[in-house]
Amino acid sequence: MRIQVAIAVIVLGARCAFGNFAELVKQGDVYDAQFKPEAALQYYLPAEKLEPNNATLLVKIARQYVYRMPDLSAKADQLLSGRTALAYAERAVKLAPNDCDSHLAVAICLGKLTPLFSNKESVEASRRIKTAAETAVKINPRNDYAWHLLGRWHQAMAELGGLTRTIAKLVYGELPAASNEEAVQCFEKAIALNPDRLIHHVELGRTYAQMGRKAEAKQSLEKGLAMPDREKDDPETKERGRKTLRSLG
Repeated sequence: MRIQVAIAVIVLGARCAFGNFAELVKQGDVYDAQFKPEAALQYYLPAEKLEPNNATLLVKIARQYVYRMPDLSAKADQLLSGRTALAYAERAVKLAPNDCDSHLAVAICLGKLTPLFSNKESVEASRRIKTAAETAVKINPRNDYAWHLLGRWHQAMAELGGLTRTIAKLVYGELPAASNEEAVQCFEKAIALNPDRLIHHVELGRTYAQMGRKAEAKQSLEKGLAMPDREKDDPETKERGRKTLRSLG
């Protein structure tokens, strides 16, 4: 009888924990959809204590720490939030190495951290971004953002300046094949998979601008800029697009 009671208590406790976990994540998702990271973390972090090895949740948490970064005024705070996000994403990859979103989270976190890094750190991060994006594409070739991140890698590598290019040779051994043409192909694949994501159009336009193809650059940029904001980074993306558009004259 005592054994049966003990088992019943364990089962009941597990059910309660599961119920709490599901409810916490559900409420966190509400704030995630509203781009309110501080509020989302109030639910996601307690949920993590219940299921610390839930890779899907870890990706959600990583996203919130990335979302926080633009709202932090001090570079040190931005770095801390970005590195915290990266740590969660890396945990997700270890727990779910065959999950596309886990690898995407690593690439996204590194991409957000890159502007805060030194030249050497940025080049080292770019190598990891490439690996993560290529892995994500391999796992799920129909993920538009995986293609987008791979396109951003080609775009960034194609416009490396002299000093950064020298550092890149030291980090990579020799520079990997990268070109604006490859970037265009990646962005076009992303657009074919998800034409409603404005960042694909803006970055395609910025790539055309790097190539000196002004007419195509203006067309893609104007299309992206005309689309409604739907994601956290859309205002920042549009500002980047407007700056490029102004430079075209």
